[in-house]
Amino acid sequence: MAPPATMRWCAVVSILLLSFLVSPSTAIYCDEDDCYDLLGVSQTANASEIKKAYYKLSLKHHPDKNPDPESKKLFVKVANAYEILKDEATREQYDYAIAHPEEVFYNTARYYHAYYGHKTDPRYVLVGLLLVISGFQYLNQQTRYSQAVEMVKKTPAYKNRLRALELARSGGTTARKKGSKQMDKKVEEDLSKELELDIKGTQKPDIWELIGVHLVLLPYTISKLLLWNVCWFWRYKMKKAPYSWEDACYLTQRSLKVPLDSWSSVDEQTKEDLVQKRLWEKANLEKYLTDMRKESKRRR
Repeated sequence: MAPPATMRWCAVVSILLLSFLVSPSTAIYCDEDDCYDLLGVSQTANASEIKKAYYKLSLKHHPDKNPDPESKKLFVKVANAYEILKDEATREQYDYAIAHPEEVFYNTARYYHAYYGHKTDPRYVLVGLLLVISGFQYLNQQTRYSQAVEMVKKTPAYKNRLRALELARSGGTTARKKGSKQMDKKVEEDLSKELELDIKGTQKPDIWELIGVHLVLLPYTISKLLLWNVCWFWRYKMKKAPYSWEDACYLTQRSLKVPLDSWSSVDEQTKEDLVQKRLWEKANLEKYLTDMRKESKRRR
């Protein structure tokens, strides 16, 4: 059994801890005072009574009307109490802290969230975030494309195309000085604008590819996709209509798992041959892949 002195010390420590944990629940609002007592109203007072009591006390203790330093301190406390009680949300939090002083951490978190949390509408925050992300995305695309263009312009193939275009525009003669192998920079810039650079792995910045635009157009995209699926089901599942050329190409490209940009570079004759094989049917696809593997082994 613990000695009496030890038990007394434990009791004192417990009381101190309890006072430390319980009092902050309400002290964070009006320090050691009661907000209702500062305004001289009851906890059941309505908004009109609270406002009336505040105006009465503020006229009495305002520094311009009462130069007493203690009155100035009281004026600050009264103003703080009114700020807490005039708002329904903070008043509800304060009343909850009075009724549940043991919930120290919960009451403290609610207080700091109400007074120091962001006051901005979350919708504005979301829009601003999307604009910032889209801006960085566009700049990144622009930078990557510019770097790719500069690299392409240094290749012999590009320079040959530029010379051929220069000769075509000048009728077979060039305006360079004798012995000069370098093209005039202004002429080069003018000619380069006429060349369409096909750079794989990157493309010109496009606002329609930005994440912010995608999110704005998401309802339209979803509705368009649903409509497309409904039309597909009605045309090819219900009416059993033959596939159109575009839809047959889509099925073929999807069956072969070919990326869209690679499929677009396939010549029309090859596309037609593949479409005629009806590769979207499992048996035809398996036969085609088997034949391709055999052909590959034979060539080895």
